[in-house]
Amino acid sequence: MAQETNVQASSGNVFADLALDNAEELLVKAELARKISSLIATQKMTQVEAAEILGIDQPKVSTLINGKLSGFSTARLFRFLNALGQDVEIVVKPKSQSQAQTHVVAS
Repeated sequence: MAQETNVQASSGNVFADLALDNAEELLVKAELARKISSLIATQKMTQVEAAEILGIDQPKVSTLINGKLSGFSTARLFRFLNALGQDVEIVVKPKSQSQAQTHVVAS
């Protein structure tokens, strides 16, 4: 007998889908950390080199790259992106007809 599988479409925010508190903030931090990790990998930096540039120790770089973000504020992640040669731009605009949303666009 075949088992029935229930599938639910994502809202676009896995943290909201899991009903976590501060889902929007968690999504923003995850996207910023993903970009930081990508920059470190693209520039072929070691964690020690990244730590020196970011002004933190190597274990914190490892924590960041592994997505353990509770010890990092969004402002701190913005500073890390700046230290890695990136500009951070925040755009505020009227919300659309649907619910207000937060998006991170990393190019």
